Amino acid sequence: MRCFFPFALTALLAGAAFAGSAAAQDSTIRLSAQLSGASAALTGGLHWRLFGARVEADGAHALVAESYDAQPSFSAPVGDYVAHVAFGLASASKRIALGDDAHSEKLTLNAGALKISGTQGDAPIDPSRLSISIYVPEHNNPEAKLVYSRTRAGELIGLPEGAYHVVSTYLDVGVAGKDSGGPPGAAASTNSIVNADIKVPAGKIIDLTLRHRYAKLTLKLVNAPGAEALANTNFTILTPGGDPIGGELIGAFPSVVLAEGEYDVIARHDSRTYQASFKVQSGLDRDVEVVAKDGARQEN
Repeated sequence: MRCFFPFALTALLAGAAFAGSAAAQDSTIRLSAQLSGASAALTGGLHWRLFGARVEADGAHALVAESYDAQPSFSAPVGDYVAHVAFGLASASKRIALGDDAHSEKLTLNAGALKISGTQGDAPIDPSRLSISIYVPEHNNPEAKLVYSRTRAGELIGLPEGAYHVVSTYLDVGVAGKDSGGPPGAAASTNSIVNADIKVPAGKIIDLTLRHRYAKLTLKLVNAPGAEALANTNFTILTPGGDPIGGELIGAFPSVVLAEGEYDVIARHDSRTYQASFKVQSGLDRDVEVVAKDGARQEN
């Protein structure tokens, strides 16, 4: 019995020493990425993954670690690995060997980058109010291939060198419903749409500013100019050519965001219809009154 405790203690110490030895076999690597031809490391928009170099039975490489940090540090047992970084549509990979000492590796992306922002006049637009799509044009079709959908303004987007078509749509908050396909209070696309064609060279970051021209209008049906708005009114907005814009708006004074231009509005109330024309000037938010005149035609 007396020999058991020293033996047990010796076994525990040996196990602790083994565990410490195993832990000491872990190594740390710090990763960073840069565009080809650039000296500065990228500071955002990166998705890093560290894989084991050995191919598993299913033909894939085991994922060891993952990070969205610009310059992550990974700790893993000594051995061979593959570091992979994705930057938008661009990517790069490199086989690395982890030894006893910590070290750094830099991956080079043969790509450029695009940073998009929007303004109304000189005022910046909240990035959450813009829906941006990026296309690769082909022949005479600028929107031949969609490569990015609902890109957030202000993000740094990695793109292979080439030509792109950018579409920015201003979003109106609080008008989406059954007519626009979204839940109440959600953001709906407006007709304030700006397009741009741009070339992205390798190794360069392109800042693209898209200028929207729109205003917010509040619609009212009134018995006389300046009078109280009539409740339970349905409004439809039309282009000068008669094409409807968006869904039907319902209420005493619904609001809508419209691109600069000329429009017609039809108001329906108590089975009667009334019509008026109005003009939108960028940045000039205002009320649009439709006067319920005598002799208005009956709704069909």
